[in-house]
Amino acid sequence: MHPLLATLLTFAIALAFLRGMDFIAHKGWINSRLSRKLIHIGTGPIFVLCWLMFAEAPEARWLAALVPGLITVQFALVGLGIIRDEASVKAMSRSGDRREVLRGPLFYGIVFVVMTVWFWKDSPIGMTALMLMCGGDGIADLVGRAVKSPKLPWSREKSVAGSLAVFFGGFGLAALILGIFVAAGVFAGPFTGYLLPLTLIALAGTAVESLPYRDIDNITVTLAAVLVGFLTF
Repeated sequence: MHPLLATLLTFAIALAFLRGMDFIAHKGWINSRLSRKLIHIGTGPIFVLCWLMFAEAPEARWLAALVPGLITVQFALVGLGIIRDEASVKAMSRSGDRREVLRGPLFYGIVFVVMTVWFWKDSPIGMTALMLMCGGDGIADLVGRAVKSPKLPWSREKSVAGSLAVFFGGFGLAALILGIFVAAGVFAGPFTGYLLPLTLIALAGTAVESLPYRDIDNITVTLAAVLVGFLTF
């Protein structure tokens, strides 16, 4: 469809998902940690799949990038206290402090804008990096807390189970989305030719995510995936 119409529809879908999660968290039906991770995991695939709606046009990538761009501006305004949105703060922060939105969630949005403009549908590198961030980094905390396993010697707050979740979650989500784009004819097949690069990218992202740094995983994992993507795709 026309890129402008596709942008409006993408924005409506993304906003519906985010506001739905905000509502659920604000009602107390799920805790803020779970809602934060569900937003982290789910927003990316929804947005990237919406790329399939866009007709080929020079302005398509820029219009698509407006969606995470505008949402990121909203995050910044909420985190700075300019906009009061208790539902969003509850859904996206660990402690209920609005300033937490200025770290992980803000970086998340910025990364999506950059990857959309830089790679778009010209290369699988961008969407693969994004899916690794969503499916890998997003699920690591949930699995790490739910499954008891040894802590990593170089990062005592992270565990073996969490790192395995990064690899398999990131690889699985990236493979699913890339497989859909191959089937749609956006990228050339066969799909099996992408499995080795996906494996190497997931390994690199897992290694970087395991490092003892907080709140910057959205940037570091994505950068690692992009670097390995340039070497393997």
